[in-house]
Amino acid sequence: SCLTFVSKQPHTIDIISYLGWICNIRAGNVQSLGNHIKASSELVAFNIDQAVTSVSPAADGKWTISQLPCHGDLVTDLDFSPFDDALLATCSADETVKLWRLCSPEKEQPGGPELNLSPGLGRLELVLFHPTSSGLLAVGAAQSALLWDTSRQDAPLAVLEKHDDKLQSLSWKQDGSLLASSCLVSSAHSRTRSLLNCNMETFVSYPNQAFNLCEPSCLCPPPPLHPVSPVSHFLATTPTRGACAVPKMAMDTLSCEVMRVFQLTDSCIMPISYQVPRKVEFHADLYPDTAGRTPAQSAQEWWKGENAQVHPPPPPPPPPPPHTHTHPAAPGLSASSSTLSSASSSAAPSRSPSSSSGLSTGPGPRPSPNSKFRHIQGSVRHRDAHITNLKALNLTTPGESDGFCTNAQRVAVPLSTPGGQIAVLELSKPGKLSDTFLPTVQNTVNVADLCWDPFNPRRLAVAGEDAKIRVWTVPEGGLTETLTEPDLLLQGHTEKIYSIRFHPLASGLLVSSSYDLTVRLWDLGTGQEVKVLSGHQDQIFGLGWSPDGKLLATVCKDGKVRVYDPRKSTAPVEEGPGPGGHRGARVVWVCKGEYFLVSGFDSNSQRELSLYSVGALASGPLATTEGDVSPSTLIPFYDPDTSLLFLTGKGDTRVCIYEIVPEQPYFLECSSFSSQEPHKGLTFLPKTVCDVREVEVARGLILTKTTIEPVAFKVPRVKKEYFQDDLFPETAVWWESSLSSSDWLAGSNGKHRTIKLRPSDMAPVSEAPKEVPVKKYMPSSYYLEEKTDEQKKDELLSAMVAKLGNMDDPLPQDGFEGVDEDEWVSGRDEAYSFESLFIFV
Repeated sequence: SCLTFVSKQPHTIDIISYLGWICNIRAGNVQSLGNHIKASSELVAFNIDQAVTSVSPAADGKWTISQLPCHGDLVTDLDFSPFDDALLATCSADETVKLWRLCSPEKEQPGGPELNLSPGLGRLELVLFHPTSSGLLAVGAAQSALLWDTSRQDAPLAVLEKHDDKLQSLSWKQDGSLLASSCLVSSAHSRTRSLLNCNMETFVSYPNQAFNLCEPSCLCPPPPLHPVSPVSHFLATTPTRGACAVPKMAMDTLSCEVMRVFQLTDSCIMPISYQVPRKVEFHADLYPDTAGRTPAQSAQEWWKGENAQVHPPPPPPPPPPPHTHTHPAAPGLSASSSTLSSASSSAAPSRSPSSSSGLSTGPGPRPSPNSKFRHIQGSVRHRDAHITNLKALNLTTPGESDGFCTNAQRVAVPLSTPGGQIAVLELSKPGKLSDTFLPTVQNTVNVADLCWDPFNPRRLAVAGEDAKIRVWTVPEGGLTETLTEPDLLLQGHTEKIYSIRFHPLASGLLVSSSYDLTVRLWDLGTGQEVKVLSGHQDQIFGLGWSPDGKLLATVCKDGKVRVYDPRKSTAPVEEGPGPGGHRGARVVWVCKGEYFLVSGFDSNSQRELSLYSVGALASGPLATTEGDVSPSTLIPFYDPDTSLLFLTGKGDTRVCIYEIVPEQPYFLECSSFSSQEPHKGLTFLPKTVCDVREVEVARGLILTKTTIEPVAFKVPRVKKEYFQDDLFPETAVWWESSLSSSDWLAGSNGKHRTIKLRPSDMAPVSEAPKEVPVKKYMPSSYYLEEKTDEQKKDELLSAMVAKLGNMDDPLPQDGFEGVDEDEWVSGRDEAYSFESLFIFV
């Protein structure tokens, strides 16, 4: 979220990247016949005439506002080009029309217009782009309409016949062949290129506080008056300053959204979404081909008599084949971005249907995959499992460090007490810690990073600010006294160490990065440095091993991501552009090691995620998605069994969850988890601690200022007596090594064995018998329409009796994705009881 201040210039409009509600604005108190708000697929612009003191964040994202001083007098109308989201036309009481090339609201807006037109007909009221031709504008003055080719600034194409009274509105026919206009007298006019007259009737009304969505009762051409019948309506609660429709290509197709309107009020902009009540998936009958973004002709071609139509956008290209580290570098996709609360990929952005105010910016309506983990639920376990009364927590570890670390048996937490002390706590002994004595590991210097040996739950490696790594062994059963002498002291770095990581397969192999711009490999068996990797030009933010342990990826402050094959070369085997910001970053491998993901900052200090294809780093990220503005680095945790990515930062209260897929849209947004207070760290336990009987797919530990709390992440399923084998594949035994460090250095490769998580007394849900569907009955509303009082009384009883025996009426959750229809908890008994009670009252 952010706080934006706007200066007190009177004749301006605000440009906004729209991601949800925006409140606490001061809409312009203007009196004009034009639009006060307009939207493209990327931006919203609206009039202001007073200062905007602050902007409130939306519930599911943030608004970014910038100001564009436009005219020397009142802005009377504005319109976005149908072919360019950044091209805005404005007209004003100062008798000019201007075209603006807008920038992203995070950047400074242009100092002047691209085009300035002065028709010389007095105050201008209306401006409207042509629907099929590029650079063609209709401009409305007091009693005349003009057609203007923006490539010819000297004079308009035509000045249409003068109206009998003040011009009120202009509207192009969808194919661009006719221009309709209306004035204060009860008549309307239509103009063609030959300026022929044609009588028409005005048939659309604009009430002040209601938006009506209608459909024609007849699709035939003339008669001139097309009867309309109301389908749905929305009654606003506040007076309307203006309203605009969102372009079709921005609809949330997975939520069956067919129309979206932005209502401008005195103090807020409210998105109003019209959705067809259907199951959450793509319905082709609701989305016929829509006009694309390429103009069909130029203004001159249209004026000569051509009637070319805008073609639908081409289908999206197929996703690129997955790359592996053995493939040569290949051209990739350039990345655009979307928000983390409605994250999506650069190539095929999508929006979670739960985000009613988010916009999809893809090339057109098309289906997008849903995650079966979409409705994952996170919950803090019972207080009996908490470790409490934790004191003097160290909050100064680097932002790229997890802040604490855990394994299946114990957790290590740095303290702020002198001497770089670390508390080692047994997970098998939850409860309140002693107020008096807490045995610790004493490092003598401040802790920079720490991690447990994955193959030895008693061995802890600690990186200190003195450029040394200390390796400790915790006694069996836990600490009973303070440890002051490490088992091993690794020296070689010349400056402060930033990160340390154990090898995922080889025992006793550790890698570290330092401010001395080197990455070093250590053999803990010999206590010696075995490799020094070079090539970094600035601070090394983060590093990560590939799942097979062959490659090492790094992200650096010099704006590069690099991949090393340490056994073959000390120089990177591949590199490419990394995050544009310089505030920290992390890297984690995903999708079986064919991709890796970097969490960092863009050049505007906004948090972002970038997905890279190994073998194609030079072409940049395959997909990028943006988050909010926050000083803390997003720390990623990836579960290879489910492809779930958990993201949070120190000081955050929210854990974002995505499923990462190796195809468009790459990022599938799932439900997030929020804690009551900011957490200082999050780590995850081995999959074997998860309660599969409760469909628990992950369990983490959240560190707060005084507690360590376990959090269970579960997928809602009904038939818990069955093992959900679609959610729990065989898991790798990553806590057992597959080879020694010497074998790995000699060129050998290992692989983890796998185990099944299914209890012996549970049958897989894939083998569960399917229930026979029962006969469906009409809802009670069907029986109560257009009935007399006596009929209603009689048929009410019949409807209630029918419902008591009906167990297959659709419920709201029937529209959810991620599970089979027969997997939801049935709440019908309770629902029928409530509905019956309501009807009786």
